[in-house]
Amino acid sequence: MLIQRLRKSQGFTLIELMIVVAIIGILAAIAIPNFLTYQCKSRQTEAKVNLGGIGTANEAYYAEYDTYANTTAKIGWKPKGTVRYSYTLASSESTFQASAKGTQAQVSDDTWTYNQARNLSNTANQCT
Repeated sequence: MLIQRLRKSQGFTLIELMIVVAIIGILAAIAIPNFLTYQCKSRQTEAKVNLGGIGTANEAYYAEYDTYANTTAKIGWKPKGTVRYSYTLASSESTFQASAKGTQAQVSDDTWTYNQARNLSNTANQCT
């Protein structure tokens, strides 16, 4: 008789399974928004690194020609791979400002600027 009872009590009840599913749902509801924020911030790294590269190349151009370049072609800078931002460069003799504007859906409302004083600023942030 005891052996028959042990065989019947093996496994999980429906209530136990529902509790586990509810716990997994709660954990996912907490984790997914944080993951999306981190993913967005990692995409912003492209803009930061490329603007730094434009700034370094423009400083080298300034050291050689005593003026800042007004296009990325003059400084020999071109992004590699698939880019999510479009880059522009505006300058005068003693100042420059490079900008990165998001072009893909994940970063469409994201804008970064970088200038000769090495100030990097985010004027429109999609990853808040």
